[in-house]
Amino acid sequence: MQGFEFNTVGRLVNGAGSALELATECRSLGIQRPLLVTDPGLVSIGLVQPVLAALEDQDLPAVLFDQVREDPPEAVILAAAELGRAREVDGVLAVGGGSSMDVAKVVAVLLGGEQPLAELYGVGMVTGGRLPLVLVPTTAGTGSEVTPVAVVTTGETTKAGISSAVLLPDVAVLDADLTLGLPPAVTAMTGVDAMVHAIEAYTSRHRKNPISDHLARQALLLLSRNIRTAVHNGQDREARENMLLGACLAGQAFANAPVAAVHALAYPLGGHYHIPHGLSNSLVLPQVLEFNAPEAFELYSELAELVIGEPLAGSAEARTDSLIAALRQLIDDVSLPATLALAGVDEGDLEMLAEDAMLQQRLLVNNPRDVDYDDALSIYRAAYWGAA
Repeated sequence: MQGFEFNTVGRLVNGAGSALELATECRSLGIQRPLLVTDPGLVSIGLVQPVLAALEDQDLPAVLFDQVREDPPEAVILAAAELGRAREVDGVLAVGGGSSMDVAKVVAVLLGGEQPLAELYGVGMVTGGRLPLVLVPTTAGTGSEVTPVAVVTTGETTKAGISSAVLLPDVAVLDADLTLGLPPAVTAMTGVDAMVHAIEAYTSRHRKNPISDHLARQALLLLSRNIRTAVHNGQDREARENMLLGACLAGQAFANAPVAAVHALAYPLGGHYHIPHGLSNSLVLPQVLEFNAPEAFELYSELAELVIGEPLAGSAEARTDSLIAALRQLIDDVSLPATLALAGVDEGDLEMLAEDAMLQQRLLVNNPRDVDYDDALSIYRAAYWGAA
């Protein structure tokens, strides 16, 4: 066995109602004036107010920043940091999806260290500390609550990542009650996103390790068994709990065995068409797996029974074909568009998308099969029409 390193969150709390006990977590970290980062949508539906009220009731009123938007730009991060600095906060909380959690991670570094935002981009570029950090996901998808990465929109269509163990929170809190009201489409997109995290971690060319493998398999089992119920019966608490835990396990897996070509080809779709990240992954997932199959069929075959839910006979190649067919069926079952055409992508933009995908070398190097421009274009073309 090759040597490996595995990093994850210092403390994980899982349980219904646990988001209402954030004051306890704050006090254990010495936080007296927390900044709570969230988005206006969650405030408008009343999801954040009980958390704020619980903090207030326990004599720990939070400073609220509720202006996070999807694919957060630098301006949002800097505005949150400015508010936190002006109000002299001493800790950062996030209640929200991946965007809110990513903003909170970076704000904690900006407020707790001396580096400007521009110096943080890349791998291992954070040289200082951060303020205490507690993350509470409200979607079962990104796994951001247990990953050392934040993604920031840096231009009209470009994103940049900040990757450092410093971004791992002190505490991640999983409260499935916060996910009960998620709309079916959001549940479907974020759920498939989490499944992609598990699949790509399991087949990652670099840093694949036994702990990530185990987490990825368990995540894929939980997610594939529960996503249909969570989408079509959103008040099923058990399904929601399993989805939230599955997404968290998948996050821990890919935080240590990084994702690859599915994400590399998904990012340009989000950048140019503002397609939600989970849907972008879903749109290219079957075609990327088909492309990778000649190099990865042994690993894919090991995941097939987890997704399909029954023993499979036949060769590893046949089981891989069954896995891809099952994923196509799952995407249809949760009512996600199956092709780039149905998602509103212009066929004339496929070359541009392939060029942009080539900029994601930090992800493509993890893919089990090398991907060049012509490969990416072929994958996009297949995904455009839904062809094999």
